Amino acid sequence: MARQGVKMVVMTQVRPYRGIEAAERLAERRRRFLEAGLDLLGGGQNPEELTVRAICRQAGLAVRYFYESFTDKDELVAAVFDWVIADIAGTTQAAVTAVPLREYNQAGMANIVRTIVDDPRVGRLLFSPHANPVLVRKRTESEALMAMLTAQSVLDTFGVPENERIKATAHFVVGGVVQAISTWLAGTVQLSPDELVDQLTAILDVFVDPDLFKS
Repeated sequence: MARQGVKMVVMTQVRPYRGIEAAERLAERRRRFLEAGLDLLGGGQNPEELTVRAICRQAGLAVRYFYESFTDKDELVAAVFDWVIADIAGTTQAAVTAVPLREYNQAGMANIVRTIVDDPRVGRLLFSPHANPVLVRKRTESEALMAMLTAQSVLDTFGVPENERIKATAHFVVGGVVQAISTWLAGTVQLSPDELVDQLTAILDVFVDPDLFKS
């Protein structure tokens, strides 16, 4: 309750400064906190040791600004995860819609793998086994959502009635991709990024068979 009070007080004090509107400055500070959170959660620091002060130091902002946008560090962690997932979902959707249906799996996997290669912080945030409880919860929620979307894609593509075979396959596919990428990032699987994309695509293409989903 006290932290919420701080947040409310700070919000009532924001004013235009040097021609920059309060909302714009608030959005910029929030972005810096999200970047700082990604730096720390996706870096070498133990995510269990994440503190508000450490986040503020990384962002280069005073602690009082933190509570403009976040109630506590757990809310920031959840926001960082959602921010990263939304970006990947957007770029993957764009990549998939730009190619013919037969190339959907290849385009989607290539975008995901390229994203985590280009920014290792993202890979560690989403797939590292070392995660605080908020990240573990968000990952579980995200996988459940991805399985639901995968199942819906099957329904839309093949026009088959909804059934338990579709649900089982969707969860198998999502869980398998997550585990494969996790072990690859950990160095247990020794493949180049292109080889990983080709392998995952080949596996996913097996599931493009309507007979798998007939009850």
